[in-house]
Amino acid sequence: MSIDISSLLERSPKIRHNRPRIAGTGITVHRIGIWYKLGHSAEEIARRYGHLTIAQVYAALAYYHANREEIDAEIAADEEEADRLEKEYLEKKQLVLQ
Repeated sequence: MSIDISSLLERSPKIRHNRPRIAGTGITVHRIGIWYKLGHSAEEIARRYGHLTIAQVYAALAYYHANREEIDAEIAADEEEADRLEKEYLEKKQLVLQ
């Protein structure tokens, strides 16, 4: 039985801000791309998320590589927002401690 690769990924406006994700899961292509950029192989990623198949991880990686500029920009924006929130939190915490 052949599997259509496109059936391994999906997106929905109600889940994960419409970001592409592995079908039937909440694991986004972004998350897989982050692990990949950290140096993890597809096999390591599949082991880390025991419910994912190697085919699902490779489908996510194929999507990531085909749309790398866009996804890397979104990852960078997420990181900037996290940094901004952390800085804001630390500034508020410092004010409370004074």
